[in-house]
Amino acid sequence: MRNKLLLCFLLLTAFVSAQEVRQDTLLKKDLAIDLVLRKNFDIEVSQNNLEVADNNQGILNSGYLPTLSTSFGYDFSLQDRLAEVEGREPIDQTDLETQSYRASLDLNYTIFDGLGRLYNYKSLKEQYNLSELEVRETIENALIQMLSVYYEVARLHENVQILEQTMNISNERVKRSNYQFQFGQASKLVALNAEVDAANDSINLINAKQNLENTRRDLMLILNTEFEKEFEVDTSVEFIPELLITQYMESAEENNVSVLKIESNLTISDYDIKISRSGYFPQIDLFGSYGWNRNISPESPFFPGSTQTLEGASAGVSLSWNLFDGGQTAVRVQNAKVGYKTQEVLKDQIKLQVKRDISNAYSNYQNRLYIYELQEQNVATNQNNFDRSKEQFSIGQITSIEFRQAQVNLINAKTSRNLAKYDAKIAELQLLQLTGQLLNVDF
Repeated sequence: MRNKLLLCFLLLTAFVSAQEVRQDTLLKKDLAIDLVLRKNFDIEVSQNNLEVADNNQGILNSGYLPTLSTSFGYDFSLQDRLAEVEGREPIDQTDLETQSYRASLDLNYTIFDGLGRLYNYKSLKEQYNLSELEVRETIENALIQMLSVYYEVARLHENVQILEQTMNISNERVKRSNYQFQFGQASKLVALNAEVDAANDSINLINAKQNLENTRRDLMLILNTEFEKEFEVDTSVEFIPELLITQYMESAEENNVSVLKIESNLTISDYDIKISRSGYFPQIDLFGSYGWNRNISPESPFFPGSTQTLEGASAGVSLSWNLFDGGQTAVRVQNAKVGYKTQEVLKDQIKLQVKRDISNAYSNYQNRLYIYELQEQNVATNQNNFDRSKEQFSIGQITSIEFRQAQVNLINAKTSRNLAKYDAKIAELQLLQLTGQLLNVDF
């Protein structure tokens, strides 16, 4: 229920229209989440299914209300009659009209049906809860998909910035090498090497920009929105404290959507058994009727024509008990019990799978966080090495090849750090989904 309220809150408090987003060059995570909640096709379909389940669980589909029906009828006949009576002249009558009018109002209500109606109503309520869980699961999957692409755009954007800085340094190196060659301080080979490295950096930058544009289009497809301007994404990443992660894992079985779904299916299977058992009990029905009839008869050889009108009400109670139905009820009960046992087996299986998945996800998350920390240290080391190499290169203490190697090492360190950062965040999101907390945290 809390997740349902969260969904309603997100949908009802959407304060940014698609046009407003198009006018902003920064697509924040909360705006992207709002768009995917409002426009994702899978979420829309699941919400329609939830609406159907809501209709099914209502009182109008419960079987507790009586049925009221009415009927009208009219009969007409036109006949010729020849009456032959012994000792009398035959009587020949033609065009004899007979008319009959009738109308009724009928009320039927089942007082008792072996409690099948009660458990069917409870089953429909539980099916609605199951549909809510399916909507939540669809939302979680859509968010994971969207955020994965969102963070990929962020990673590629940071890589482009790194390559742009690298390109500027390479261009300065080309200018410096050409000046040195002109004044005889360096050979032509040094200048050519600088130009080759700058060309490679330019190619890498073009490819990185192309990958970024393609991934932006992927994100727009997921959001079902086209932006008029080139947009950027938020590259800031914050991780949840370890203490909270531990608390989420401890309550994972109570919040994991797969476990909750199988428990709901188990409840529905239990209701199916009770619904099937209702066939062993009698059914008591109450009925009432109000009727009106009018018959217009032609005259006969012995009686004059007449018009009769009947009007009145009737009511009664009926009891029906199928003492033996060929064993069909017994088979239904047995099959329902087998279905319940199947759900119990699936529940045990899913619990073990979820426990394993959470352990794997947590281990993966810790490893990626550790790798990210190492990459941060690696960037600091390579940045220090590059700064010193740049100073030594400027005074001629190292060769251009050594300087280029320090530059390449820094590029690789920064791009590896970016990859580690977003990999760790995606691993955190997957762990949150498994613990059932994905919709309860800020991104």
